[in-house]
Amino acid sequence: MTNFALRVQCKSTRGIVAETSTFLTEQGCNITDSAQFDDTDTGNFFMRNSFRSEEGVTLEQLQERFAPIVDKYNMTAEFFDESVKPKVIIMVSRFGHCLNDLLYRWKIGALPIDIVAVISNHMDYQKVVVNHDIPFHCIKVTKENKPEAEAQIMQVVEDTEAELIVLARYMQILSDQMCQKMSGKIINIHHSFLPSFKGANPYKQAFEKGVKLIGATSHYVTADLDEGPIIEQDVVRVTHAQSNNDYVALGRDVEAQVFSRAIHAHVHGRVFLNGNKTVVFPASPGSYASERMG
Repeated sequence: MTNFALRVQCKSTRGIVAETSTFLTEQGCNITDSAQFDDTDTGNFFMRNSFRSEEGVTLEQLQERFAPIVDKYNMTAEFFDESVKPKVIIMVSRFGHCLNDLLYRWKIGALPIDIVAVISNHMDYQKVVVNHDIPFHCIKVTKENKPEAEAQIMQVVEDTEAELIVLARYMQILSDQMCQKMSGKIINIHHSFLPSFKGANPYKQAFEKGVKLIGATSHYVTADLDEGPIIEQDVVRVTHAQSNNDYVALGRDVEAQVFSRAIHAHVHGRVFLNGNKTVVFPASPGSYASERMG
């Protein structure tokens, strides 16, 4: 038996769930998990089904045989094998907590991705990356060479056939052209203090203002800086008795957890773009409990 999944997005119409379920049953498949959302504001419908192929039907056969239903409802539909790990490129600058966390989760199998390269504009983490047997690319970025640097980055993407880029505190602004070309395929992580606490030291600003909650946001990258569709968020409570260094440590921890959960949701096809927002279906019980370690 093979574990497959189906993603469906279209305008809301009566009968989609019933017809899809009937189709999978007729193809010898058993649905193991199903989630649907009907957005009454936009009229959009979203669905994700996990299922087992118990009679040997292939992805190609499913896609071909499902085509009449796709045409009937004018839907976007994608079948994929849940056991196939997508190829991912990590980009990092000089803050290594998210990179190290992703490498650890990847190493123990808690994050089902194939890291095909790490790109940085500094050499700080070359040894760490190479010690994991992952190719490391140092691509310096300046105002003068930015188009050439991004062309080098996109060459790595093309050469590795990467399906996703994750910005693990990569401190360079990507061009509008790159954001558009990789739309829905770049995920970023940042502190949740924007726009109140902008700049290089948001935790110090938060400490000085005496905030009681600090957190992190992971989102898709768009041409609008730090305003892309949000995938995952979380917060941690702090008190007056904690120091600026405590804020930094707690902030980095929540950033790493939020980032890994967002990547996990994306690679499992649980995230749907819905205009400026996202629809994120929860994982089935036990499927990503290991993400919440620490």
